[in-house]
Amino acid sequence: MRTLWVGLSSLLLAACGDDSLDDGNPIAGGGGSAALGGNAPSAGGGAAGGAQPVGGGAAGGGTPGCDGAQGGATTTSFTAGGSRPVEVTVPSGYDAATPAPLMILLHGYTASGDIQESYFQLAPLAEEHGIVYAHPDGNTDTGGNQFWNASDACCDFGNTGVDDSAYLRCLIEEIEGRVNIDPKRIYFVGHSNGAFMSYRMACDHADKIAAFASLAGAMPLDSSVCNPSEPVSALQIHGTADATIAYNGGTTVTEFPSAAESIGFWAATDGCDATAVDDETMLDLDSAVAGDETTVSVFPGCNAGMDVELWTLTGSGHVPGVTDGFRNGVVDWLLAHPKP
Repeated sequence: MRTLWVGLSSLLLAACGDDSLDDGNPIAGGGGSAALGGNAPSAGGGAAGGAQPVGGGAAGGGTPGCDGAQGGATTTSFTAGGSRPVEVTVPSGYDAATPAPLMILLHGYTASGDIQESYFQLAPLAEEHGIVYAHPDGNTDTGGNQFWNASDACCDFGNTGVDDSAYLRCLIEEIEGRVNIDPKRIYFVGHSNGAFMSYRMACDHADKIAAFASLAGAMPLDSSVCNPSEPVSALQIHGTADATIAYNGGTTVTEFPSAAESIGFWAATDGCDATAVDDETMLDLDSAVAGDETTVSVFPGCNAGMDVELWTLTGSGHVPGVTDGFRNGVVDWLLAHPKP
């Protein structure tokens, strides 16, 4: 068995590392905590605003729904996203002659891009690995909570119908118009509602996305709504004690599948064997999360260049106390899986 022994992280905000948060807010596990709950500030200094569709004019050659500006990045960051602005960070070692990977982090329900970054702390790793990085905000519902319209299970509870899939596609294309992005290394990371949205992006935009990592998210129960145009490497990470998005499946507004069923869809899509096996090689994820141990299950026999894995966090809840081992492990896993 491939196991990852875990311990408490001194780097994590105290509220983030407390799995008791699962009893609060129904999706973020935050229930008004300073870490993952409440009415969050927006990233990049721009408010997410009311629930509204992707708007405006075109960028990147007239792509419908994109309204951001064009032009090269001359500083270590720039604002993209048009009417839903987000700060995009460019690593200090960026060379316009060399295509860089792009990583987008998606927050949980009631959180924000800034709050999610405070929890995951991926910005230093993006700088270290030369990754262009953004953590955008979802729209705001009538209760003042930021959300992504990922599926019927999560989390457009006000039935706004906002097209977050198109917005995020446009965000990618606007960033590509500003900096030299490697089209084979575009990645999504999501937590909770953001993890549901990461699945949605892989379903809708498999031509763009090389790989995604989902912490405490799930596929739609009806997998027929997901029709990826090509394989995408997929990583599902889930705590067995998650009381918000249950490891074995459950219900928010509608039902959602288990962690195994969610990742099993991508195993089938990527041509992998139907049965996962425990990988007996130790991962270098020292103290991955605050809990007991983590089992890494790998689906063998995937199409060339594809990888599908399930990391089961034994005893962890919806908001595990992630550590540097977890952060490095997730980023290293993504970077190891470019499009073939």
